[in-house]
Amino acid sequence: MGRLNILMRKKWLCVLVGAVFVLGLILIGGFLFATQILSVESNPGKADVLVVLGGGAKERAARAADLFNEGAAERIIVSGIGDTEENRDVLVSKGVPVSAIELETKSKSTKENAEYSVPLLRRLGARRVIVVTSWYHSRRALHCFQRYAPEMEFISLPTKRDLPKSRWPNKSVRSHILLEYVKLLYYWMRYGIEPV
Repeated sequence: MGRLNILMRKKWLCVLVGAVFVLGLILIGGFLFATQILSVESNPGKADVLVVLGGGAKERAARAADLFNEGAAERIIVSGIGDTEENRDVLVSKGVPVSAIELETKSKSTKENAEYSVPLLRRLGARRVIVVTSWYHSRRALHCFQRYAPEMEFISLPTKRDLPKSRWPNKSVRSHILLEYVKLLYYWMRYGIEPV
């Protein structure tokens, strides 16, 4: 009986060590290939409206301003509670006229960015929309917008300045990446927004 218990413990220990090893490999792969997994960049093209999502360290608004100044769209919606005015100021400082900017100031999440921006997009008659957010956030953001307005074409043109400088991202970027994997899974399980 004692020998059987020892064999069972060894078996479960081997299973546990194997599971930890596989989980470690998945985690390392998730960091090494984060840009390929999390970042979605569509072919650029002319759109009716740009939607820039709140968050980031002003790089999202700067990217939207660059796209606007290149003629990608004639209108910009700044979406998200907390930093909408700051993002509007970045846009204006980079040459975007105040008259071209509309603020959506209620959303507190990516899902709400889409939910609350879509009625504004419909009011503007938008058919093609460029979504601007951080590279690691672009997959989830794109799928949220597609979910809430399947009749529109969404183009993902995420930030580039904040891409990792090497294959192994620094500690700060790793925390964003890890959190984004958790959020992708949560959005899939909670809202049915598939990450593919």
